[in-house]
Parts: sequence; structure tokens; C-alpha cells
Amino acid sequence: MKRKIYGQLLEWKEKRSHKEALLVDGARRVGKSWIVEEFARNEFESYILIDFSEVHESVLDLFQTYKGKWDDFFMHLQLEMGVRLKPGKSLIIFDEIQNFPPAREAIKYLVKDGRYSYIETGSLMSINANVKGINIPSEEHRIDMYPMDLEEFMWALGDDITMDYVRDCYKEKKALGQSLHRKMMDYLRLYMIVGGMPQAVAEWVASRDFDEVDYIKRNILDLYRNDISKYAHGQEARVIKIFDTIPSQLQRHEKKFKLAALGKGTRGRNVETAFFWLEESRVVNRSEEHTSELQSPMRI
Repeated sequence: MKRKIYGQLLEWKEKRSHKEALLVDGARRVGKSWIVEEFARNEFESYILIDFSEVHESVLDLFQTYKGKWDDFFMHLQLEMGVRLKPGKSLIIFDEIQNFPPAREAIKYLVKDGRYSYIETGSLMSINANVKGINIPSEEHRIDMYPMDLEEFMWALGDDITMDYVRDCYKEKKALGQSLHRKMMDYLRLYMIVGGMPQAVAEWVASRDFDEVDYIKRNILDLYRNDISKYAHGQEARVIKIFDTIPSQLQRHEKKFKLAALGKGTRGRNVETAFFWLEESRVVNRSEEHTSELQSPMRI
């Protein structure tokens, strides 16, 4: 499926891939791995994808055994992965790099070596457990990836012209007309139901089955809950409570997240770390509304 972030990947390749790695950060299941591999397939002569969520131990050992010995490192990496790399024409992808921080630390030296280009993908990139004991490379440019927006959703449904016209009308402050307005409202309502997760969108395109789409989205929510239990060290209970409370909170007319819903006497300083975890995982977007009394109640 066509994604807007592809243009950012192209810009990086053309202007900066020789001097910095690209880190694609985003929530689980927003399509990071797919778009990066599609980009590698289209724009490079060869590529290696190392998925640190399931890579063989022998590949991990290369980062320790041949650290600083890059001729040996690349020779063994090619043998392990069964791919021939071509200097200046190949890409190495570190997928789910948060699972193996030493690879992220090695980016500094790999970029300096200059033979190949590098893209990292991951989530929870700033959580202490994922950066503990390593130096974050300055030779790393970070971009965020989100679920599909309305225009990308329309592209997936085969409509790649309507939004361009809507955009022109907006710029010229010209009315859409009743027919086009109804069409756009239908798209918006459908998008609100299906959502922007690529797997759910692909299922809708293939089957037009709301039950299957809902099943996929519930599985993704279960995945997020499992991640909380696995990675939110010491904050699991608070993060899960906030996560489970969000839908009912946002059903309220004023659309504010009230800390009192988490329990009597709950204060912002007691749950700030839990909110940070949810923000960093890209599970929520938080906005802070500042009042004239210089207070900043949390809003989600």
C-alpha cells in the first residue's frame, strides 16, 4: 500500500544516506518493517534485513566478535544472511532494533565505515531498558511513522484523485458541492470504523468484512497490552490501568482524561512515568491544555 513516508525515505537516500543512518520510529503494526523492506527492494541493488525479534544467535554474536573489525563483520554477515552486499549500492536494515541495543550503538562506526547505508526500525526507543549501557549515535536521523491517514486510506481503496481536488478546494476556499461532500463524509465514516492500521485496512480491502477487521484490531490491542506487561518495568499496573481507561474517558463530552478515574487521590506526578511510556510507545498522543492559572491538566 502506498505510504507518504516513502518520500522521506527517498529524500534521506538522495541527500544523507552516506553520512547518517535513518531511524524509523513508531508504534507496533503501523507498517514500519513493510515500508522499509519495500523501499530497500525498489531503491537498492541488494539489502539485508536483520529482525532482532527473531534473529539467530550467531548473527548477534557478530556484533561482539567482530566489533571494530568491519571487513570480517561484513564477510560473515553476508555468509550468515546469504546476500551479497555491494559498496555504495546496498542497504542493511536493523529491524526492531530496540531488542538489541549493541547494534544501535554500532551505527556510529558502521556509518563512519561508509560502505553501506543503514535503516533502523523500532519502538520504545527512549525507554531506559532499550538504551541502557549504550551511547546513542549522533549519526542517526529519527523520523516518526504513524498509522495510515485518511488520504492513504483512500489510496488503499483505489481512489488517488479525490483528495487532490479536495485539497485544491480548500486552498481556493471553494465549496465541494453536496455530492462530493457526501462522498468524503462516507470515506471519513468508513475510516473511523476501519482505522489506519495497515493490516486492518488490507483486510477491509480484501474482504469488506467488519468482523474480520475488528478481530485484527483487537489482536493489536492485545499485543499492546502484552508489550506493557513485558516492557513497562515497575509501571505495568499503572500503564495498563490508563490504557484500559482511555476509551471510556474519551466517550465523555468534554474529551478530557481525568486522573480521578484512576483512583481517588491520583496525582499527575504519580502517573507521569506511565503516561510517558504510553507516549513513547506511540499508543497515545497527549496534548496538554494550559489554563490562565498556569495549570496544565493532562489531556489525551
